[in-house]
Amino acid sequence: MTGGNSIKVKNSSRLGTDPILPLLFKLSLPGIVAMGVQAFYNVVDSYFVAQISEEAIAALSIAFPLHILLIALAVGTGVGTSSLISRMLGKDDNDKAVAVAEHVIIISIIYGALIFLLGLFFPQSFINLFTTDPLISAYAMQYIRVILIGSLPLFLSFLTSDILRGQGNTFTPMLAMIAGAVTNILLDPILIFGLGPIPSLEVLGAAIATVISKMVTCAIVVYILFKGKNEVQPRFKNKFKFDKSIVKNIYAVGLPATVMQMLASIMIVGINMIVGGINELGLAATGIYFRVQSFIFMPVFGVSQGYIPLVGYNFSNGDIKRVKKTIFYGLAAGFFFTFLGFVAFQLFPHLIVRPFVDNKELMTITTTAFKNISIAFPIIGPAIIGATTFQAIGRGIPSLTLSFLRQIVLLLPIAYLLSFTGSISAVWYAFPISEFLTSILMVTWLTTTLKKEFAHIRAKVKQ
Repeated sequence: MTGGNSIKVKNSSRLGTDPILPLLFKLSLPGIVAMGVQAFYNVVDSYFVAQISEEAIAALSIAFPLHILLIALAVGTGVGTSSLISRMLGKDDNDKAVAVAEHVIIISIIYGALIFLLGLFFPQSFINLFTTDPLISAYAMQYIRVILIGSLPLFLSFLTSDILRGQGNTFTPMLAMIAGAVTNILLDPILIFGLGPIPSLEVLGAAIATVISKMVTCAIVVYILFKGKNEVQPRFKNKFKFDKSIVKNIYAVGLPATVMQMLASIMIVGINMIVGGINELGLAATGIYFRVQSFIFMPVFGVSQGYIPLVGYNFSNGDIKRVKKTIFYGLAAGFFFTFLGFVAFQLFPHLIVRPFVDNKELMTITTTAFKNISIAFPIIGPAIIGATTFQAIGRGIPSLTLSFLRQIVLLLPIAYLLSFTGSISAVWYAFPISEFLTSILMVTWLTTTLKKEFAHIRAKVKQ
């Protein structure tokens, strides 16, 4: 190992030696569990806020786009970080991997400082775009201001977690996320409704609970990163030297991932406008669908967390055989999870929808949506893994292009055209149509890219 860091445990070496299938399972399971807990927390958080009033839950809806923006910045930078660190370790360049980690920590502090300032001077005019109700406006300002001012722990927790994931440690981020989610769930009722000497803070309490939970997560991952026996451990022993090539390489993958996170919000807004123009109950149906479908896709995103460092390490190490095996197992896992979702949505839509609906017409609209949209589920899982493969080998643009094509260029226009039938049932078919068309392009693009990259690797070996 380079850089005189031989006293560190080379955790990443197992990425190139251990049996792939059990290793992929070990790396992915923490991500699956962590996102499951996060999803559960989101439901519980919304439940407690809804107990305050309709105005309170409306205020959180106004804050949602800004919260998505913060998460998009963190997730995108984190994906680029994990991919770059795993590739540097695959090249046995520990010094460069450490430099990446140091740059990412500085980036997270810069983001936190800028968003802090935004929170201090956040304009009321933004909230006025959505409501003129003084109570909703007051709740929204309370929540948004606290979330923005307390954003540093969010950035640090996300990005330090991805530094650890890049070297094959997915357990610590899982543990930290679970600890943060449990903290939030426990603090929500205390701070929202009050307990003993603690007054009822309502929406402000929900925001404070969220920030405190991020602090807990942040404290755990930062401590393990700096104090644990990690192969990649930021030192900051010498004067920090900014290297723009590192930032460029992070965002070559990270920027497309950030934009991809934002595209989903644009797509949901567009779909809501289309179905709402036919029947306002369609808005409730889309809300229920997107909430439930996250539990179907969550395991696939968990797999992708373990998949990125495994593919990235072996790709940079020139081990074509292990890369191919990892891709095969990743695609198979993606298919398995979303095929189960397909079966559930096709055979038992009423059982899934019933906890959310007591209106007969809405039940019909929602179950039809579940059945029509889920036609594409068997290919969505492999499609997610395929797009992740581009990120793992340092090619972020194809993932962004495919996501933009699927969610914006194809889905929304197709849905709009189908809306002229006057049937919401027809609009749902825009989802499988766009998925099938995009998957054809994804398979062609990925196959061509991998053939070129593998040929380049073989040529270097022969030299």
